Amino acid sequence: MTRALPRAHLNSSRLVRFLTENAMIEAVQATEDVGQKLGDWLDFRQAIALHGLLNPEPQAPATLPAHQRRAGLMTPEALGRHVEKFKAALEQSIAQGAPSGTGLTRIDMPPATLDEPIEPKIAFEPYRRFYAAHQRQMETQVRTLRSQLRGQLAKSSPALQQLAALDASFENILSEREAMLLGKVPKLLEKRFTQALKQHLKKQAEAVAEDVNAPRLKPDAWLLPWRQQMRTALLAELDTRLQPALGLLEAFNQESTPSP
Repeated sequence: MTRALPRAHLNSSRLVRFLTENAMIEAVQATEDVGQKLGDWLDFRQAIALHGLLNPEPQAPATLPAHQRRAGLMTPEALGRHVEKFKAALEQSIAQGAPSGTGLTRIDMPPATLDEPIEPKIAFEPYRRFYAAHQRQMETQVRTLRSQLRGQLAKSSPALQQLAALDASFENILSEREAMLLGKVPKLLEKRFTQALKQHLKKQAEAVAEDVNAPRLKPDAWLLPWRQQMRTALLAELDTRLQPALGLLEAFNQESTPSP
């Protein structure tokens, strides 16, 4: 018996939970599932194309021998290790800098200093570039991983071949919308950065008003935690971007696991 999967909702991702818990967006009730919302996003031609993929015309069996069709097919264990290694490399790139031997470009966090005079938009600009660079890296790398996984599925059963075609179609249809939505995250972080900076400057002004000889407050109390929060946001975004790839891997594993 096939196990029923839970209904997925648009606000159930790790990234949405992070933004909600940190008061960057308002919590939204889960009133629509993904399938319902996706229907609103598709235009007429896209809907027809997906219908064709979901209801393919009967085709003659492949003429190539099975051993040729499965040439280069990885085992579930090997493919799982490949995905885990890929994920770990991107996570380390976000947390500490790209590890050597991965081919990833090193993207360093800006220095934890603020040049005087402090202007919020100028002060945030290095962080915006840092975040955008990681987004570009994630987008390129995850797209490559999904293509690799689809290549493995395309060498497997007809059901997995159909899933690979569906994933390629969904990636093409949703990539622009995904980029638009994820492009809003740095703007939300900038608002949070500006709020924290203004609070810091207010405390500094109050300290000077009480004592003109008071030492300047260091930004560590708010800037260092905020920098870590930015890394947490990137890790949550990576988790969101990886969901389709992990879904392909799970389908591959289930198809490759013999029934008891």
